[in-house]
Amino acid sequence: MLDIAVRSEIGAGPVQRAENQDNFLVIDGTGRASFLRGGQAQSVQLGGWPPGHLRLAVMDGMGGHGHGREAAESVASGLLAIPACVDVDSLSLHLDALHRTLQQRFDDLHEAGPRPGTTLTMLEIPPGGSPLLWHAGDSRLYEISAQAALPLTVDHVPATVLAIAGLLDEDAWWRHVHGSHAPQIAQAFILGNSLRDPARLDDGLFALDARTLPPWLGALSDRRPIALRPDATYLLATDGFWSSSDPAEFVARWPRLFAGSDAATCLDALFAEMRAHPPVGLQADNLTAIVLRMRGPGREETALPHTG
Repeated sequence: MLDIAVRSEIGAGPVQRAENQDNFLVIDGTGRASFLRGGQAQSVQLGGWPPGHLRLAVMDGMGGHGHGREAAESVASGLLAIPACVDVDSLSLHLDALHRTLQQRFDDLHEAGPRPGTTLTMLEIPPGGSPLLWHAGDSRLYEISAQAALPLTVDHVPATVLAIAGLLDEDAWWRHVHGSHAPQIAQAFILGNSLRDPARLDDGLFALDARTLPPWLGALSDRRPIALRPDATYLLATDGFWSSSDPAEFVARWPRLFAGSDAATCLDALFAEMRAHPPVGLQADNLTAIVLRMRGPGREETALPHTG
């Protein structure tokens, strides 16, 4: 059993965003779904949801393109209609179809200006099966142990495009992607991608895998089964948590922050650290996180979401 906690807030620091353009979805093993609508926490009961099946997702709407909140919200709503999936191929088919449907819907509604988009990083966890990772954008999945916080996803950003082209080596890529932060993205749900061709925006989604990634990132395919270690904690999060002048230093503190006894305690520690040390000289970004770990005796399976 997994212990799960989720929270979404407008940000940490004196300079706030106008709205929370993040979103999340948690469908627990009973089919109870939690998400945001209009920035407020919502909960619905899904009919026919397989007992024990979990779906966890974070979305970060692209505020710079406009309608970021609506894009993330539409993906959260669309995920409610996708049936429980037990393999990566079927999950990808449903998500690619949702991407095309929402892309057309937003193109029809917003003819002027850049097309909106949102990140989508999610775990589909069938009962008794391998968790399935699906990823588009620059939100991340981390595996956090007592020793380190390791990213299990590759950011879809210009530095990754350069690495694919052989123009950045491993050390330079890590410095660009995990040692600093820039509000640029090379792929997003609804928006499309410039991963295939940096000179143009392609309408489709492009999955990075061992065939396209450099060898030192080849194990981090965008769409793959993963194994959850019983001694580790896992974090699905939007990029507000590393939008700072020294993101690597903050992430290096996570093993200490995630040493709590349950997922909710770890989540509290993460948000408290953000409030205590907000980004300096930067507008605070929205913060959304889902923490999951193996459930211990007497723990509740899912903590109620918090928003702010």
